[in-house]
Amino acid sequence: MINWGIDWLSLLGRWLHLITGIAWIGASFYFVWLDNHLLAPTRKELSEAGVSGELWAVHGGGFYNPQKYRVAPATLPPHLHWFYWEAYSTFLSGFFLLCLLYYAQAEIYLIDPAVMALSKPLAIAIGLGFLIVGWLVYDGLCRSPLARNERALAAVIALLLCVEAWALCHLFSGRGAYIEFGATLGTIMVANVFFVIIPGQRQLVEAKKQGREPDPIHGIRGKQRSVHNTYFTLPVLLVMISNHYAMTYGASYNWLVLIAMSAAGAAIRAWFVARHKAHERGGKTSPTSLIIGLLLLAAVALALTPRRAEPTPTSLAPAAEFAAVQTIVTQRCAGCHAAAPTQPGFAVAPKGVLLDSPEHILAQTTPMQQQIASHAMPIGNLTGMTDAERTTVLTWIEHGAPH
Repeated sequence: MINWGIDWLSLLGRWLHLITGIAWIGASFYFVWLDNHLLAPTRKELSEAGVSGELWAVHGGGFYNPQKYRVAPATLPPHLHWFYWEAYSTFLSGFFLLCLLYYAQAEIYLIDPAVMALSKPLAIAIGLGFLIVGWLVYDGLCRSPLARNERALAAVIALLLCVEAWALCHLFSGRGAYIEFGATLGTIMVANVFFVIIPGQRQLVEAKKQGREPDPIHGIRGKQRSVHNTYFTLPVLLVMISNHYAMTYGASYNWLVLIAMSAAGAAIRAWFVARHKAHERGGKTSPTSLIIGLLLLAAVALALTPRRAEPTPTSLAPAAEFAAVQTIVTQRCAGCHAAAPTQPGFAVAPKGVLLDSPEHILAQTTPMQQQIASHAMPIGNLTGMTDAERTTVLTWIEHGAPH
């Protein structure tokens, strides 16, 4: 009954996280696009009113004319729409899932004794520490003199994120490390909204209400953090789906895969952002960052291509070889992958994959090969599969799965 409840909480939490994430990222992408497509107003009265840029667009059968002020309008409208609940809801639902799955069930999803033998409380404390310290270090850098040089700031942040990816992959299971990396970036993104962007906007509004000239520094800081958030977005989305792809987090150098694919996402996003301003360059955008991103992805895919080893000769008859494999699968895998799982924490077989009969095993040889070779399964090696047992199963599959 407990596992059934956890599955439902996970389903509803993921659904909510996906919905709010779409709302937040959609709004973020739209405003980055809008900001980069604004043109100087052609009407004199708009310039005199403080409008720095405007855009004409058609969508959904109607015409729209959004305008951006250099600082603020002379008189505030009675109703202002604020964009922050999308970010807060995404963080709260994501943190709920992190606690429900990766902290409450740390022994399954976060801890891998083969990487580091951590106690459950220590693993949770380290995970939370990365979220908090990650924000504090990032925020300190953005408030330091280094922030005057955007390129230098970006380089230092990127370097620290590389160190974090390496550290996480040497502390936790590959799957847990990837999620922690994404959670750290997500925490920085929402903290940017909560501690910098929204307070700055409130300062602008308060100044107008009091008849004071708003300080433009709040807009400058908010713009900086918004730009950072847009480059963090694709790496965060990557780790959100990474748990479905064991070839990434299960790789021998999974930290390098994480760094390379995150860099690729940021580079591709940079190309899209640059493309928004193509009108300033006669409609042309350099494809350099796009090419870099695609080359990084191609290099990772090539590096992770399975290497076909020469099958090891065996003197066992096909039936005996399969019997040995079935025994291993029954002991190490079927506790989770069965119609009625016996492994604590699982109400149903993950992804509906069953390995509790000869027919089910023979139907899953291809995914089994990838999961076992990458050490992604058994998850956290809960059942203690040995290297010799892995070799036995993989050799059998390479032989063509005789039975």
